[in-house]
Amino acid sequence: MVKRVLMIAYHYPPMRGGSGIHRTLAFTQYLPQLGWQPMVLSVSPNAYPDYSRADAVPQVPVHRSFALDAARQLAIAGRYPSLLAQPDRWISWWLSAVPTGLRLIRQYQPQFIWSSYPIATAHLIGLTLHRLTGIPWIADQRDPMIDTDYPPDPRRRRIHGWIEQQAMQRGAAVICTTPGAVRDLRHRFPRADTRRIALIENGYDEVSFIGAEIATPRATSSPGPFRLLHSGVIYPSERDPGALFAALARLLAQGEIQPASFRLVLRASGHDAYLQGLIARHPHLAPIIELAPPLLYQEALAEMLTADGLLLLQAENCNGQIPAKLYEYLRARRPLLALTHPDGDTAGLLRRAGIHTTARLDCVDDIATALRHFLRLCRQQQAPTAPPALIARHSRAARTRKLAALLDRLHSKESI
Repeated sequence: MVKRVLMIAYHYPPMRGGSGIHRTLAFTQYLPQLGWQPMVLSVSPNAYPDYSRADAVPQVPVHRSFALDAARQLAIAGRYPSLLAQPDRWISWWLSAVPTGLRLIRQYQPQFIWSSYPIATAHLIGLTLHRLTGIPWIADQRDPMIDTDYPPDPRRRRIHGWIEQQAMQRGAAVICTTPGAVRDLRHRFPRADTRRIALIENGYDEVSFIGAEIATPRATSSPGPFRLLHSGVIYPSERDPGALFAALARLLAQGEIQPASFRLVLRASGHDAYLQGLIARHPHLAPIIELAPPLLYQEALAEMLTADGLLLLQAENCNGQIPAKLYEYLRARRPLLALTHPDGDTAGLLRRAGIHTTARLDCVDDIATALRHFLRLCRQQQAPTAPPALIARHSRAARTRKLAALLDRLHSKESI
């Protein structure tokens, strides 16, 4: 008997950008090797802000149903009714995805329904299909649905809370990506069966890295300025580099860094206008900070592999989260400077990896001291990197083995 799982995901090729694409994509690529045949239910490409017309995964059945982004496609003069954005801007997807999902279930008879948040509508579709068919539902929580002051809109917070409660009550499993998210979920649902909660972290894709290494051989020397790279979105509320910019201005004024010898590259920040405002407060920083445009995924990996140093930003309000980018940084095996809170899950993972080049994101003095130390270690080629055995445990193939083991366990339970 073929074992199948219907995977409901907004983030999936041909969409460009977003780490969630690679989590779901890897699951669908590796699950067939582990005895599970996935089929994907996603949105029509017009719902994506940016997408490629290339079919990235022809061997995986992908079914798409109509959806609109209320903020882009239903707004008038930039405004749209809040009802069209509850629980998120893609609620229109629910109307088409439920009948499409029912058709797929009748045709393929999957053993499980799996849905991926942070698009809450995906969970709403999974919940609806579960209630209509009785097929066990697994909720994959790439981010917490409820967090301190999130969502900020009270109505959306209530809806998110209700969906999360349904997942805990009706779901066969709720998957979290960090230990902190598991702890928070257990705290919110102290009477729930904690065996429903599973931990499957994010990771990196080894095949993609091998392709990037072949396409871009690692340079043996760096004749230009030291390039400290941050690759990916910089959320102002969660990865604010204001204190970092102040520390850089101090080191620049003291002559410890110079435009000829140092460059901070902020690649695909998603918030360049905000960052330009921060730079304007320190005009002397303009020559050493580069706001760089997005790259194709493999090109972005190649840039990580050749960077002189990698930069991670994570605020205290995200202590229960680990940026998916961190796993790629570890695999790149380049010196890493992490500006994050010492009590968070991100700092904990770095300590286990033997990486101590860290500082608090909100402390100028701390950052200035850590950056001096980091640059000195890099010049001396003594900056720590993670050991190969630890890196291998964070591959997406290894994560998919955990998902397959969860599916096997739940399937055996359902078959009894």
